[in-house]
Amino acid sequence: MDILGIIFNSQARIKILRLFLLNPIDTFDIRDIAQKSKVKPTEVRKELSLLKKAGVLESKSFFKIVLPKPKSAKTGSKKRTVGFRLNPKFSLLIPLKNLIISETPLNRDEISKRFRSVGKIKFLALSGIFLDEPDARIDVLVVGDNLNKRAIESTLRSIEAEVGRELSYGALETAEFLYRISVYDKFVRDILDFRHDRVIDKLGVV
Repeated sequence: MDILGIIFNSQARIKILRLFLLNPIDTFDIRDIAQKSKVKPTEVRKELSLLKKAGVLESKSFFKIVLPKPKSAKTGSKKRTVGFRLNPKFSLLIPLKNLIISETPLNRDEISKRFRSVGKIKFLALSGIFLDEPDARIDVLVVGDNLNKRAIESTLRSIEAEVGRELSYGALETAEFLYRISVYDKFVRDILDFRHDRVIDKLGVV
């Protein structure tokens, strides 16, 4: 079996692989995978079948919490379902992880473009998963005027589908950001005083 050919012959497959490689102990069902990777369920089913055939993934039965419909008086319930998880015994797991995770799916310019519609951006910094800094305070800091929280979260969801993991972020209006700098706010200093990548910096802060 041409395992490498199976693994690298689809962009959707790479996105799904990132999800599992960055969440190695989690089990996801088809709906979760489609939602997190932004891949259509029909395509997810096909890719999962191929990845399981290659030995990268394995199926697993698990309990999933099913949330009630909005305005319903019912509480959430557990439902047994079949999902998929990373196969820890896959022989090429470590080199596969090193290869896929080290290759950043989005460059700085692409990330900057994604945030154009969220407001008048004055400062945009990346850390955490983007710089392989697991102890970083957040992954993304957005600073600007008239920020649209819904647009920011929508942009983050689209980026999460590419990088394969949920992102932590902070969003501050410019005036609040500058005030926090002036009073040596710990949240802001924990970002600026440690390794980060300033994708946009129109404020010249130090």
